[in-house]
Amino acid sequence: MLTRAVFLDRDGVINPYISHPEFGTVDSPARASDFSLLPGVGEAINRLNQLGLLVVVISNQPGIAKRKFTLSHLNAITTKMRASVRSTGGKIDAVYYCRHHPDSLLPFYRKVCECRKPKPGLLLMAASDCNLDITGSYTVGDGVTDILAGAAVGTTTIFVSARKCYVCDELARHSAKPDFIVRDLGEASEVIYSLETGDVAAAEKYIFNDGCLASKVQ
Repeated sequence: MLTRAVFLDRDGVINPYISHPEFGTVDSPARASDFSLLPGVGEAINRLNQLGLLVVVISNQPGIAKRKFTLSHLNAITTKMRASVRSTGGKIDAVYYCRHHPDSLLPFYRKVCECRKPKPGLLLMAASDCNLDITGSYTVGDGVTDILAGAAVGTTTIFVSARKCYVCDELARHSAKPDFIVRDLGEASEVIYSLETGDVAAAEKYIFNDGCLASKVQ
């Protein structure tokens, strides 16, 4: 019997971005010591668990390809992420990363792949591995690439952002339209809970409309 899932982007949804002065960037954490959960993430994931939905992390992680960290660093971050979510009441069922980049400094990772979002390869891989009803599933992310990947395979897409003008312009530029827009994973879990329990009216206030954001995002 097919089950359904919530596909979560990692950085900006589960954990905050980190400043890297040595690279002059704000980017993914490069060490486990840099990793922390955003407020309410464990509780939000627990709510999704209670709905009987699998929680699957789907994330582009080209830091190895860019020589910003190693595979052992990435594995340590993943271990800490899962443990941190577990300690705050939630459970991550699976994690899928794309480690490729077309301009990688390392030949092994230098490729144009099918798994790097906005392509939906990671979602399709997870659907095959976990026997998922992908069109009955959800994608939550803070990037245009997340919305495009989720829409490509028919998931309900939920965009995490509070930057009104920037968001509208960027989404329009890429012809991307999320189904809903929220401030954080907690609100995303509210939308999913409302849809799963038939309270459509509660979810409607988060609907993304062309040219403007949902009323709760100011």
